[in-house]
Amino acid sequence: QVHLVESGGGLVQPGGSLRLSCAASGSIFSIVAMGWYRQAPGKQRELVAMSNSGGGLEYANSVKGRFTIFRDNAMNTVYLQTDSLKPEDTAVYYCNARIYTTMRSWDDYWGQGTQVTVSS
Repeated sequence: QVHLVESGGGLVQPGGSLRLSCAASGSIFSIVAMGWYRQAPGKQRELVAMSNSGGGLEYANSVKGRFTIFRDNAMNTVYLQTDSLKPEDTAVYYCNARIYTTMRSWDDYWGQGTQVTVSS
């Protein structure tokens, strides 16, 4: 069993900040990558930010310069620091991880999602 548990969403005014957290637990052999996706009402889920095991980072163009992804590998946790939030950032944010449960078996896992609402 592997579980991803997210927290940190909420209601914030434009220009504000939130820090999202995602902790992985269960039968984990190694974590290849962890990242964040988001899905707004009526829209497809999109990649926000990813962090791989080699230290590589990638961001969606729409969040570059405003969002920061970082990991605490000892705690199997990934964070998304969201600054200068805009109303268009409003979405459900989902944690995603590619995890090996054995030396040969891996799968992609998803958190339950946390709501981020940016509004005056």
